[in-house]
Amino acid sequence: MDNQEDTIAVRAGENFDLEKVEHYLRDHIEDIGEGTLQVRQFPSGASNLTYLLQIGDWEGVLRRPPLGPVPPKAHDMKRECSLLQKINPVFPLAPKPYLFCDDPTIIGAPFYVMERRKGVIVNTSFPSGVTPTPEVCKQISHTVIDTLVQIHAIDWQAAGLDTFGHPPGFLERQVKGWIERYHRAKTDDIPQVEPLTSWLLSHIPQSPAPTLIHNDFKLNNMMLDAEDLTRPVAVFDWEMATIGDPLFDLAISLSYWATEDDPEELKTILPTVTMFPGFVSRETFMEIYAQKSSRDLSSIDYYMIFAYFKLAVIIQQIYVRWKRGQTQDERFAVFGARVQTLITHAAQLAGV
Repeated sequence: MDNQEDTIAVRAGENFDLEKVEHYLRDHIEDIGEGTLQVRQFPSGASNLTYLLQIGDWEGVLRRPPLGPVPPKAHDMKRECSLLQKINPVFPLAPKPYLFCDDPTIIGAPFYVMERRKGVIVNTSFPSGVTPTPEVCKQISHTVIDTLVQIHAIDWQAAGLDTFGHPPGFLERQVKGWIERYHRAKTDDIPQVEPLTSWLLSHIPQSPAPTLIHNDFKLNNMMLDAEDLTRPVAVFDWEMATIGDPLFDLAISLSYWATEDDPEELKTILPTVTMFPGFVSRETFMEIYAQKSSRDLSSIDYYMIFAYFKLAVIIQQIYVRWKRGQTQDERFAVFGARVQTLITHAAQLAGV
């Protein structure tokens, strides 16, 4: 894929000192070669900022936190870089990191640089000129499920990931934590929040054995081979990965897996190609996952309701930054209405 196709010119206010970054790269990465640093920005994502770095034939990807104040413990670049260092050897779809920098004089925030993977990201549409058959869409579905099963099968203790999570009480902490995050970022009064959060707190199920979880696993956080869309090239956005409940991870994936029979307002928030003919239903996704992972999904309804609530909180955290003027990205102006829709949907599923 041409760099002009999957990147944009750096957005206003999100640029940095190229000379300082180039000097830092040359001091810490061998064999970069001749040329001047060129930078473009990856347009997707609403959280961390991601840039394509090019010096001659060398390419890398820089990730940094969003501008302005960020939630406590969020956007921890050092943790994300360290996690990738440990995951990449046992799960090669995770990109290899090159360096971490916490010197605030370079770009004003911590950042890390990782290898560049090439392929296509499939989100709301397929790449120009690609019209996949229903059979290809079905195979992509299986690729996504297989990849999630592989992540959950990683021997996280052997990989040295013991310090990347606290499995006992994970789900209860998540429920309480996301409720607290919502209240910290609250802007509008949504009447369903109180009964929904009370229901979530009083119905927490027992978790299965802990695994490594991605915590934001979805089709557009995967990169597929441009020549064979059924072959995965990379899994990105590991910022929230931890050791925890694999059914929570599954439900997060399913919450993004929009289907044609979803409510219209939900499809507007989560418009993905998974609504195209051939992609498996959520029910089939769950059946295949259960069969390949040998996990009991009898409590999955709770996890789905919580996943929609968590997604609402993530969107609310972005929306409050836009409302406070901490980001000028006008994509976020409609996020308040999306939070309302997701909260309402979760409350309806919970019957409250």
